[in-house]
Amino acid sequence: MSLSLWKTDDPAFRERLAGLKRQLSLDEGLKAPAHEGEPPREAVRRIIEDVRRRGDQAVLEYTERFDGCALEAGQLRVRPDEIEAALARCPDDLLAVLRKAADRIERFQRAMLLQDPEPLREGGRTLAVRYRPVDSAAVYAPGAAASLASSVLMSAVPAKVAGVPRVVLATPARPDGTISDDRLVAAHVAGVHEIYRLGGAVAVAALAYGTETVPAVDFIAGPGNIYLALAKKEVFGQVGIEMLPGPSEVIVIADGSADARWLAADLIAQAEHNPGSAILLTPSEELARRVVEAVEAQLADLPGAGEARGCLERYGAVIVAESMDECVRLTNELAPEHLEIVTERPEDVLAGIRHAGAVFLGPWTPVAAGDYIAGPSHVLPTGTTARFSSGLSANDFLKRFSVISYDRPALGEDAPDIARMARSEGLEGHARSVELRAPRGDTVQGV
Repeated sequence: MSLSLWKTDDPAFRERLAGLKRQLSLDEGLKAPAHEGEPPREAVRRIIEDVRRRGDQAVLEYTERFDGCALEAGQLRVRPDEIEAALARCPDDLLAVLRKAADRIERFQRAMLLQDPEPLREGGRTLAVRYRPVDSAAVYAPGAAASLASSVLMSAVPAKVAGVPRVVLATPARPDGTISDDRLVAAHVAGVHEIYRLGGAVAVAALAYGTETVPAVDFIAGPGNIYLALAKKEVFGQVGIEMLPGPSEVIVIADGSADARWLAADLIAQAEHNPGSAILLTPSEELARRVVEAVEAQLADLPGAGEARGCLERYGAVIVAESMDECVRLTNELAPEHLEIVTERPEDVLAGIRHAGAVFLGPWTPVAAGDYIAGPSHVLPTGTTARFSSGLSANDFLKRFSVISYDRPALGEDAPDIARMARSEGLEGHARSVELRAPRGDTVQGV
């Protein structure tokens, strides 16, 4: 069987669960087989330093080595006529779907976009907050295992909604130097300003530090493999990043009312990501066994079933819990990227959920709806990081700064307190900078 069936009352359950959590963590990715004899972290650090030092020349050499794509510096940026040609070749129905998805993503992001709050006024003090977008942002879209035009939309549209003046797409090219039409068209639909043939850690290094051909950006977002995640971690501080995504994952909480065939299809869909983790939590042992059987039946005629089967064997499980409450507790512990709740009363189960990247309620809401067209971004925290982080949104591309304004009486009123605190810290200059403006007793006079 592709999926193991576990029970929470089995003495070995906690050990098995801990092993699964380790496999899905970023740290586990560091144990990936060394590339050309070099561990992933060391390889990424070397690539970043080399690109930082040698610029375009290093980028071109690594692009040929890793992507099998021999380019000249002038070919790193995609030309406008290439985008126009991709648009001309794009089937009308696909273009319509991409535009519909972009519109829904945009409407959702605008609805949640942070706005400057009303200033707080007290006496002669005015305190305010201003939200402003970064000057430039890059979004990354993988293109090796699958051409993820959806990831272009899910990353670039939020940046557009935030008002970022310069939005860049980095995505790897095929060995012949081309980029799939769907990614180019999605970038056009999303309002991307520049597209570069850049992949993985090389892309992150070039975008963080800039080269002769690739101007640096202020923020980098988007999903990728372990090398991309490690590279984002290394350049954080030089640029902003949104998260460090790892293997994709889903937890499905279901009761006996759920259709085992539908649940099986959802677990298999997640396993297509390779690596992709798929876990069913249910208090119904009968449903659990039916789902395991349905997975086997559906894999029998699935194209590429071998890879999906391997993911389910390594990263999947069907877990029989003692109660629905235990399903909820385990979900909060695992803090999944995607959570489906397929029960008779899904809202009741949702009330207990504290940690998840995105939640899909009811039998008619598979994760695939959120992957493509529902509206919220599918760039989500993985590896239990939903405990402290959230999915990508337009707000990630915003910075905030406070605005403080005092009039003369207000400063006079606060001056003794400011001076007292400053001197307690041994900062006499701070105290004097206030007292020069507000001599003793100058507390009530007008301006």
